[in-house]
Amino acid sequence: MKILVAADGSTYTQRMLAYLAAHDEWLGSAHQYTVVYGTPIMPPRARAYFDRETLKSYNETEFEKVFKPVRTFFKRHGIDATFAGKSGPAADVIGALGNLMMGSVATKVMATCTTPILIVR
Repeated sequence: MKILVAADGSTYTQRMLAYLAAHDEWLGSAHQYTVVYGTPIMPPRARAYFDRETLKSYNETEFEKVFKPVRTFFKRHGIDATFAGKSGPAADVIGALGNLMMGSVATKVMATCTTPILIVR
């Protein structure tokens, strides 16, 4: 099963990892994990003061702040995961990667549904 893990470094990320640890059916090498984090985009006026390499280095540092405890968690459990740090609003970043894992119909159902749902593909 492909599992998309949205992380932001908050206590919610910690709670999500605790949930995975407590539920063996969601944690294991039989699953394929992708961890995603979206950093806010720096406003254009601010970006103008920095060269591309500085901005890239800043983003990579921010990604690693969030990914480091998640990497440690997966490594402790002997699980390989893919980590994807992207710049942009979190919902857009997560949605874009989610669309790679689900079809357009499933995505539309999720967007319009008013009750909690679980999609298994």
